[in-house]
Amino acid sequence: MLEKMNKKILSMALPAAIIIIVIAVGAFLIYTGKVQIGHTIYKNLSSKEAGAKAIEYINKNLLSGGVTASLENITEENGLYKLKLKISGQEYDSYLTKNGRLLFPTAGIELVEVSPTPAASPTPAVSPAPTSSPQTKEKSTCENVAKVNKAEIEAFIVSKCPYGLQMQRILAEIVKNIPSLAENIKVEYIGSIENNKIISMHGDEEAQENLRQICIREEQGSKYWDYVSCHIKKGDVDNCLTSATIDKTKLNSCMTDTSKGLKYAKADFDAQTKYSVSGSPTLFLNGKQVSEFDFGGRTAQAVKTLLCCGFKTNIDVCSQTLTGDQAATSFSETYSSASGATTNSSCGQ
Repeated sequence: MLEKMNKKILSMALPAAIIIIVIAVGAFLIYTGKVQIGHTIYKNLSSKEAGAKAIEYINKNLLSGGVTASLENITEENGLYKLKLKISGQEYDSYLTKNGRLLFPTAGIELVEVSPTPAASPTPAVSPAPTSSPQTKEKSTCENVAKVNKAEIEAFIVSKCPYGLQMQRILAEIVKNIPSLAENIKVEYIGSIENNKIISMHGDEEAQENLRQICIREEQGSKYWDYVSCHIKKGDVDNCLTSATIDKTKLNSCMTDTSKGLKYAKADFDAQTKYSVSGSPTLFLNGKQVSEFDFGGRTAQAVKTLLCCGFKTNIDVCSQTLTGDQAATSFSETYSSASGATTNSSCGQ
């Protein structure tokens, strides 16, 4: 569910200096919502309209103490509007869906008026997305994770989430360096099906990409990582289908035949419901939720170590050391970059 921010709490509980940090860094830690909300589809706004709406909302509902935000620049990036905000002389990059409903990267704020409510005890208006669900109560270690003969890591993502892309980049790096571990890694997708149509948190473009990747995974599995390794760079679908030598006729059949593509997708969504998954990415090792941050963060070495801890016996390839660099978020030509997240950021619904 979409969590709303309380203007009263912000103005009473947080001094202006902290609010600046919340807006710039922490206010985006719970991304929720859809371009299609219920049966209502919100049309895209021009960049000028979207930017004006975001600034108006931030200044009216999120800032206090004479602190205001100004819009320095707005451009299109990866199907979103990228905003450069200035608050108290500091510049911050943020993102906004083109319909002007959600502001993020690591969380979404629905840009609607917030009804005043009585202020409770001073508490932060924004909380980080939980590192794990209630079922994961203790820090995971190599000694206490569930172990089986053939370990499997399941990564739940959506294909346009900056942090879902980050996790795919990590897993692709593992497969590239240790190909034999590909059979121990499964990427699954978060979403739902309504009226025989796949739905995803970032709209139809993401829903169709999720379905495309599901179909490739199920019917052309040997080419899945070739396609994903290309797609995470620029999101160039056509060129990536070609470079991965995907059978496009077979793919199109899967995506348009509800007895195929939607059936595959439903299996993912059923698993999502079973595990109560709400954020992209979310990891499960041998059926138990785990956190990559217990093993070093969003790096190829940390996730490889996590997977290898799930085997009952030592696996020779697990002795191979991979990069310990934090993987880049969103689309990126390189594995790592200065924007690689070191906190447990996710896109949620």
